[in-house]
Amino acid sequence: MTEVSTRTAPPATKAAKTTLLIACGAAFIAFLDLSVVNIAFPSIARDYPGTATTTLTWVVSGYAVAFAALLTPAGRIADTLGRRRVFLTALAGFALTSLLCALAPTAGWLIAGRLLQGATAALMMPSALGLVLDVTPRERIGAAIGAWTAAGGFAAVVGPAIGGALVEVFGWRSVFVINVPVALALILPGLRIPVSDARQPGSSLPDPLGTLAVALGLGGLVAGVTEGQRWGWTSVGTVAALGVGALLLLVALVRSTRHRNPAIAVELWRSRPYALANAASFVFGAAMFAWLLTGPLFLDAIWGYSVLASAGALTVGAVASMVTATVAGRITDPGPRRWVGVVGTLMFAASTIWMSTDALGPDAALWSAWIPAGLLGGGGVGIVVTVLGTAAASALPPQQFAAGIGMNLTARQVGGALGVAVLAAIFAANPGDQLAAFHVVFAVCAGIALAAAVITAIPSRVRATTE
Repeated sequence: MTEVSTRTAPPATKAAKTTLLIACGAAFIAFLDLSVVNIAFPSIARDYPGTATTTLTWVVSGYAVAFAALLTPAGRIADTLGRRRVFLTALAGFALTSLLCALAPTAGWLIAGRLLQGATAALMMPSALGLVLDVTPRERIGAAIGAWTAAGGFAAVVGPAIGGALVEVFGWRSVFVINVPVALALILPGLRIPVSDARQPGSSLPDPLGTLAVALGLGGLVAGVTEGQRWGWTSVGTVAALGVGALLLLVALVRSTRHRNPAIAVELWRSRPYALANAASFVFGAAMFAWLLTGPLFLDAIWGYSVLASAGALTVGAVASMVTATVAGRITDPGPRRWVGVVGTLMFAASTIWMSTDALGPDAALWSAWIPAGLLGGGGVGIVVTVLGTAAASALPPQQFAAGIGMNLTARQVGGALGVAVLAAIFAANPGDQLAAFHVVFAVCAGIALAAAVITAIPSRVRATTE
C-alpha cells in the first residue's frame, strides 16, 4: 500500500522560481503558436491568392506535426547535450524562425518557416521543463508542473484575443514578430540558470538513424491522422503517411531495444506509473484537443459569435484550467493525487455530456449553459493535465527528465491529433445538421474521458522512497 507523506514541501529557492518563470514564458509562446495562427489564417489566405487553401492549411498543421514528431528525440538530445544549452539554442531558433515566417515572401517560405518553428518549439519544451525539475525539490514538482500547465492555459486564454487584435491593427505578420522580443527577454535571464551543461560521463547523442525514424514516423502518423479527412482516408497520401509512419516507428522501437544509445528510452516504459501516465495522457489528449477545437467552432457556426466574443466566452474554461492546475500541483502524495485526477476526468466528462444535450441549442445560452459547462470542463482539464504530468515526472530518474517529459508530451499530442481526426469524421458524416454533429462530438469526448478516468484510477503500486 502506498505510504502517504505528511511532510511539508520546502520553499522554492530564488533560482527555482526564476527557472520556472522562464520555462512558463517558453510554454506560453510555444502553445500560443499552436492556436494563434488560426485567427490569422483568413488574412494569410488573402495575401497568397494563388495558393490553394488545401496547401495553405499546412501553415497551421505543419507546426503541430513538427512539434509532435520531434518532442521525443528532443528530450533525449537535451538530456545528452545539456538542457540549458539546448533550451537557449532552441529559444533563439524559435525567434529566428518566427522572423522567417513574418518575412516570408511566398506561401512556400511561410510553410517551411512554420515547420522549422514547430521543430524549435519541440526542442524547447522538454528541455525547459527538464531545467525546472533540475532545480526543484521533488516535493514541489507537482506545484511546478501546475504552474507550467497554467502558462499553457493562459496562452489559450489570451491567444484568440491577441491574434485578433494584432491582425486587425498590424496585419497577420505581426503574430510572428511578437515572438521575437519575448524570446529575447527569456534568453537573457536563461543564461544565468544555475545548472551545469557539462556532458554526463559516458553519455552520447541518441542513435541518429533511430532519431530520424522516430521523427519521420511520428510526423507521418500525425500528418495522416490530421489530414486524413481532407485527403480522403483511402487516398494514396493518407495510406502512405500512416503506413510509412507506422513502419518507421516500429523500426525505431526495434532499434531502441538493441542500440547502446537508443533514440527512445524504452526502459522508462518498464515503469508502471510512467506507462500508465502516458497511456492516460494519450487517451485524454484525444478528448481534450477535440473539445478545445469544437468550442470556438460551435460559437462561430451555431451562435454566430465574433472572434472577440468567442475569445471572451472561451476565457471561462481557460481561467478555470489555470486555477485548478495550480491547486492540483500542490498535492504531493501519489495516492490522493491519483483520485484527484479521476475527479478531474469525471468533471470533464460531465461537462461534455451536458454540452451534448439540448442545453446547447441554436439559441445562445451563455450564462445558463456555456459558462457552467466551461468552468466544469476547463477545471477538469487543469486537474488532469497537471496530475498526469506530475505522475510521469515523479516516475523518472533525474538524468532522464527531458527525455521522459518529451515522450509524455508526444503521447498527448498524438492523442490530440487522433481526437481532431475523429471530430472531422463526425462532421463529414453529418453535413446537413451542424448542431447534431456538435452534440455527437461532445458525447464522444465524454466517452473518451471516461476511458481516461478508468486508466487514471489504476493503482501504480509504487513503493514510497526516502529520497
